[in-house]
Amino acid sequence: MNRLSEQERRVFEAGCAIGLGFTQPLSLMRCGGVGRILAVQASDGNQEVERGLLEMGFVEGARVEVLHHGFLGRDPLAVRINQTMTVALRRCEANAVLVGPLRDAALESVPVMTLEYASS
Repeated sequence: MNRLSEQERRVFEAGCAIGLGFTQPLSLMRCGGVGRILAVQASDGNQEVERGLLEMGFVEGARVEVLHHGFLGRDPLAVRINQTMTVALRRCEANAVLVGPLRDAALESVPVMTLEYASS
């Protein structure tokens, strides 16, 4: 059988979502943009950048919001993680963070359509 490891499956799913336009690197998000971190992976395979981002709180599932872009070269980015911590990142570091759409749990729990039956 041809089975994928958990990490390979996540990378494959993230790649499919990128193809659909649902995800983007953190460096491309606009000011005020909010999303959910899907993966942290440096394009050049730099383990030190990945480890540093993970230690700062850039973990899968964390909520991230772009607060500000710098003036020259749009560096650095001011980013808020999980509505608690604000971090400044260089654009090359922000490229390693893959962000997807934020899903609101309150909206997902509300039924789309309800049926009511009249009793006679």
